[in-house]
Amino acid sequence: MASDTPTFSDEPEAPTTAMPLEHFETSEPLASDAPIDQNDRTANDLSTVFEVPVSISAVLGRSSLSVAQLLKLGAGSVLELDRKVGEAIDIFVNNRLVARGEVVIVDDRLGVTMTEIIKDSEGQN
Repeated sequence: MASDTPTFSDEPEAPTTAMPLEHFETSEPLASDAPIDQNDRTANDLSTVFEVPVSISAVLGRSSLSVAQLLKLGAGSVLELDRKVGEAIDIFVNNRLVARGEVVIVDDRLGVTMTEIIKDSEGQN
């Protein structure tokens, strides 16, 4: 016995026929058709600064020594720093504090992973 009442299912129906994309019209302009805003910047716009040298320092800690103490240091000497083991290190770019991080070992080489970015007001010396 056939019923004119539609049945509903939780499963979506599979499309029975495929329609070419030409049948779909859009009233909205595509992002690629939008005019280019002069304030939008891309990596290519930064090409002039790619060759500007920057100095990056990862500071594990600090210590003060007299010249006499410095001259006594040799291979295997231990130098006590003002930081504790596991404490975050400071990352400076051009002598300005920009981040804090941790020392990591990657392929038998030392590296630094950034764990915190310092905002402008915090990083000024």
